[in-house]
Amino acid sequence: MARRNPIPARWLMTDERMGDALWLALRRLPPGSGVVFRHYATSARERRALLQRIMRLAKARRLVVVVAEECTVAADGVHGRARTDGLRTWPAHSRSEALAGKRAGASALFVSPIHVTRSHPGVASLGSAQAMRIGRGLRIPVIALGGMTESRWRRIQRFGFHGWAAIDAWLPTVRRHPDESQDPVP
Repeated sequence: MARRNPIPARWLMTDERMGDALWLALRRLPPGSGVVFRHYATSARERRALLQRIMRLAKARRLVVVVAEECTVAADGVHGRARTDGLRTWPAHSRSEALAGKRAGASALFVSPIHVTRSHPGVASLGSAQAMRIGRGLRIPVIALGGMTESRWRRIQRFGFHGWAAIDAWLPTVRRHPDESQDPVP
């Protein structure tokens, strides 16, 4: 499917822990937002069926969907190394990963973890200044990932981030890290 412009500023990262809350999270995303469909542990058949349902909802809500790993369901692009004619987003936890994304033709970099996150317990956070250094000068939009919320996004925009991504921020009620605000989703 052809790439849509512009690169969304708000993103949902999916995974199996979301369960049925996935559908509420998708409905909470503002139109024009993005979804990185991951669900790595789901069987290929179930993953394909789930992605087909997500794509129907995404079309109705004008959401951009990229898929991590190879998939036979048409999406707007891929997250990582899979082949695509569409949008390519790329995970970057270091400058070398950001450079690899640039060489691979990434349209956007997901730099993480900006803050501590429930998804990766015990992993040290980069902080916003270090995260921006990872993508500096590459002329690729940088998306902040890791413990992000709308209020945290507003505080770090000044560093030049294009947007932000999260799992928990889009869910109704989640136990968050103690230093994370409980701001409502837009």
